[in-house]
Amino acid sequence: MAVTRLILPIDGPVDAVVAVPGSKSIANRALVCAALAVGTSELTNLPDGDDTSAMLDCLRELGLDAELDADRVSITGVGSRWAPGPHTLHTGLAGTTSRFVSALAALATPPVGPITIDGHPPLRRRPFGPLHEALAQLGVSVTPGETFGSLPVTIDGPPSGGSAAIRGDVSSQYVTALMLIGPYLPGGLRLQLTSGLISRPYVELTASVMGWFDGTQVEIGDDLITVAPGVYRPSRVRIEPDASSASYPLAIAAVAGGAVQVDGLGDRALQGDARFADLLGRMGCTVERDEHMVRIHRADGLHGIDIDMSDISDLVPTLAVVASVADTPSRIRGVGFIRDKESDRLGDLSLELRKAGVDITEADDGLDIRPSSSALRPARLATHHDHRLAMAFAVLGSVVDGIEVEDPDVVSKSWPGFWTMLAESFG
Repeated sequence: MAVTRLILPIDGPVDAVVAVPGSKSIANRALVCAALAVGTSELTNLPDGDDTSAMLDCLRELGLDAELDADRVSITGVGSRWAPGPHTLHTGLAGTTSRFVSALAALATPPVGPITIDGHPPLRRRPFGPLHEALAQLGVSVTPGETFGSLPVTIDGPPSGGSAAIRGDVSSQYVTALMLIGPYLPGGLRLQLTSGLISRPYVELTASVMGWFDGTQVEIGDDLITVAPGVYRPSRVRIEPDASSASYPLAIAAVAGGAVQVDGLGDRALQGDARFADLLGRMGCTVERDEHMVRIHRADGLHGIDIDMSDISDLVPTLAVVASVADTPSRIRGVGFIRDKESDRLGDLSLELRKAGVDITEADDGLDIRPSSSALRPARLATHHDHRLAMAFAVLGSVVDGIEVEDPDVVSKSWPGFWTMLAESFG
């Protein structure tokens, strides 16, 4: 029988200041840049989730020195002159890590390669085809272990060119992976986008992190991304709190009433998902920001919203839960591509929320939610190997009695201390 966790409803309005771990999106980008820089970089406020741990394990397998002390890591980069292989990089369930190290593996020169990337069975089922095709266009040998476009895959570099074409409407992680190695490609990177670019803020985030280590010129157009040739240089970086993770405590303020503050995620935040506070503002919450923090307060009604979330798709489960307890319907648009995340974040999310009495319908590109607080009921909700579903269901359980979350430890992917935070801040 699956392990479950019963979520205890919150009694009355909340008042909390919540510490959120560092951004795993920023951390993994910075770790790739630090690995390619020649010299020692220092990253602080490093998250302790599985994705970051998987990245560090992969870099150590390549022979890099990465000394971890609490939330601080010193990593000594060596360009792409890693330890002689062959190597196998096991990335667990970490989609971001597996895509980034696939591109990193392409830079290997003899005697480093070949390099095999693999992961747990759920990761093997996730798509990698567009990235593998783009690496092949760069002149890299891409050999599938079973099926092309899936893990395991063996990659043998180095690349012979710097031009490739890729769809922009599948996953920004493919684009980011190629951008990160762009300075080291012959003549830099010229990436033609054959369809519209989704999750553009994540691509812009990539360019910002690259700039911390080098200042390499990156240009992001509607159908072309270019990265000038160059090298990364060692840097000292403090990673801002994870905006996607911050959505859960902020959402609790929205559904339960009261106020929640997250420090370190103010009006200069780099992550696109920091916009979640503004969505809650449109739904009836009060939003306060300065350069040091964001604070959500709700005293009155909570209303539905019609929103295109293609640029902030990781927030769909959180917003769907908030919409479930609003007083008018909501429509989430532009996110059909999230069916290929850790779970089918439209189908699986809808399936589970219906168990709890939520009137929710899938559309091709999103969700329709018709709230009825009187219909909400106790339920045992499966997480489908997805940390974001687990934490979103915890938000629902904060106001609906009898919500049980299966496989609660799946939150270790991004926030191992999530349940402790929930008990200490809202218990």
